[in-house]
Amino acid sequence: MAQPDQTARVANLERSTGETTISVSVDLDGQGRYDVDTGNGFLDHMVSQISRHGLFDITLKAEGDTHVGWHHLVEDTAIMLGRAFGQALGEPRGIRRMGHAVVPLDETLVMVAVDWSGRPYVSVDTTLNDSMVETLSGDLVAHFLESFAIEARINLHARVLAGVSPHHKAEALCKALARALRDAVEPDPRAAGQVPSTKGTLDS
Repeated sequence: MAQPDQTARVANLERSTGETTISVSVDLDGQGRYDVDTGNGFLDHMVSQISRHGLFDITLKAEGDTHVGWHHLVEDTAIMLGRAFGQALGEPRGIRRMGHAVVPLDETLVMVAVDWSGRPYVSVDTTLNDSMVETLSGDLVAHFLESFAIEARINLHARVLAGVSPHHKAEALCKALARALRDAVEPDPRAAGQVPSTKGTLDS
């Protein structure tokens, strides 16, 4: 896999397995530009929201064995996107490390909090497990968030606080994740070059 450029917070990754073929590039200091094609319109929509509202530039192409369902493609897309975010960040020095967002979308309200701690932990309640979100089952929305967080090595808490529309819930979760991530990776001018931990490391 390609290694991130240490002067620019970018990563370019590719992976091909017996189930999926995925290429992804991420620029953490972008302008919210995206070019996403997974073959699933709503998955494209989710990744595009993360790009646009986090101001991350994301190019992502994915294809896979969708004749057996969307699980492999959704999971591997999240894995590769999470890895790309982690590699683009590199050593987490001089960042704010933590971020959170409370995002409304019509009748829906969600909360997302992240800690770029290097210790993956996920607590997600989407209230979507018994729903279809356009072409995706609701459990895959939660699985996308979980897989992304584990591979990016972040602590992620996400909650749907109110809502009716499955589409609105999933979209608001991605918008809130984007805002929280943007805050977490933002350079902190008061802590330039410092590791944001009393341990002196976020590697473990």
